[in-house]
Parts: sequence; C-alpha cells; structure tokens
Amino acid sequence: MDLNNISGTNIILVAIAVFVILSIFLGVRIVPQSEKHVVERFGRLKSVLGPGINFVVPFLDRVAHRVSVLERQLPSASQDAITADNVLVKVETSVFYRVTEPEKTVYRIRDIDGAIATTVAGIVRSEIGKLELDQVQSNRSQLIERVKEQVAAMVDDWGVEVTRAEILDVNLDDATRSAMLQQLNAERARRAQVTEAEGKKRAVELQADAELYQAEQQAKAKRVTAEAEAFATAVIAAAIAENGIAAAQYQVALKQVEALESVAKGQGKQTILIPAQALEAFGNAFNMLKGK
Repeated sequence: MDLNNISGTNIILVAIAVFVILSIFLGVRIVPQSEKHVVERFGRLKSVLGPGINFVVPFLDRVAHRVSVLERQLPSASQDAITADNVLVKVETSVFYRVTEPEKTVYRIRDIDGAIATTVAGIVRSEIGKLELDQVQSNRSQLIERVKEQVAAMVDDWGVEVTRAEILDVNLDDATRSAMLQQLNAERARRAQVTEAEGKKRAVELQADAELYQAEQQAKAKRVTAEAEAFATAVIAAAIAENGIAAAQYQVALKQVEALESVAKGQGKQTILIPAQALEAFGNAFNMLKGK
C-alpha cells in the first residue's frame, strides 16, 4: 500500500466533508419570529426569508439585512404650528410603526425613523392650520385620526405600517393662555347669569301656576257650594209646592231654633234683647216642631 496515495485520498475526503458541512451551514438559515431576513444574490434582491427554517444557495446567496418586525416607537417630537385663527401652538407627537415589507424599507429609504418623523411633522402642521384653536382642543381625536390616515398613505411605499399616531399635548404661549383664561372666566360668569335668570323665570312660572291652580280650586268649591244650595232650595221649593205654607213655616221655625241654640253656646256673660214678636215666633216654632 502506497502511503502517499492514502494520505492524498484522506485529504480529499476531508476536504469534501468540510465542503459539505460548510454548504449545509451556509445553506440553512433559521430566522427568529421577530425578524425577517433579506437575501441578496450577487448584490441583487433574491428573496425575503420568514420565521423558521429556510434554505438558500450556499456561496451564491447571502443574508444582507436582518430587519426586526416588532412595533417601534419614534421618540416624542415637538413642532410649532399655526392654527387657522393665527395662534402659535407647540404640538408634541408620538408615532408607533412596524415594518411589513423589509425589501422596501432597506432599498427605498435610508433613515426610516427620520423620514417618518419629518412626514408626521409636516402633516400635523398642515392639519392644525385648517382648524381654529378651539377646534384643535375639542376635536383632538378626529385630528389624530386624520393625521394617522395621511401618514399611513405617505409611508406605504416604504414598507411600513403606522399603528398609532398620537398628539400628546398642545401647548400655548403665556399671552395666549392668559387670554384664554380670561375668556373662560367671562364665559363662566355669563353661564352663571343665564342660569340665575332661568331660575327666576322658572320660579315666576311656578308661582303663576300655583295661583292659577288655587283660583281654579276655589272656583270649583264655589260651584259645588252653589250647586248644593241650589239643590237644597229646589228641595224646599218642592216641599212647599207639595205641603203648602206649613212647610215654609216649619223651615223658618227650624232656623230660629238653630239660631237660639247657637246663641246659647256662647261663652261668658251675654245680654240678648229679643223683640216680643220673636218670642211669639219661637213659640210657634216649638209648637210646629212638637206637631212634627
């Protein structure tokens, strides 16, 4: 056996084994769940590898970019803006985004964070310029939604998705803040006066309703009393018509006895002067009551 031939054969086998192992090592790519890998072949885009085990051509393909697909937050930024009523405000914004198409992100834009921040600043200034200061304060949710929609449309070519765009604060200068405070105090004073006037008006209306209700009840009571008296008069008239003058005399005698009873119930010492005709009338009344 030739030792030189054996050594040469072993070297070739070792070289082949090393080549196979290296090819397997270079040809198999394991991508984490939070990333996507951009593969180039001879400097040109070949493919984008998703999470899991992937296979590439060894020595020809290489992973040029490892891009995270996790949601990112841009640092909070402040920019000046002028409202439709010429008020200077300082707006603080914050943007959240994530990469959805890495091949666009790495080949179409160099600084994605800076590009998104600049785009957001321009859109915020444009949208605030369409609104007055009161509308900026009261319609912040609608303003945020419009900013998010426009930013999403602008960054679509960069392979990113804007998940949230927030306007954290709208700050005013001292002079504007003082003027707004005076306006707010004046508005509160006006509302207090209006509320007080409405309360007085309501009190007058309720008093008028109460007086009207009282008058209606008194009128109803008088009507009921009149109806009762009319009924009693009708009964007496019917009795007189049926029994003649005796019924009328009986009613008169009854009233006289009732009057005498009322006088007798009086308290203290009382002196009563009774005409002689009254005594005779009382006697007749008693006689008629006896006869009844």
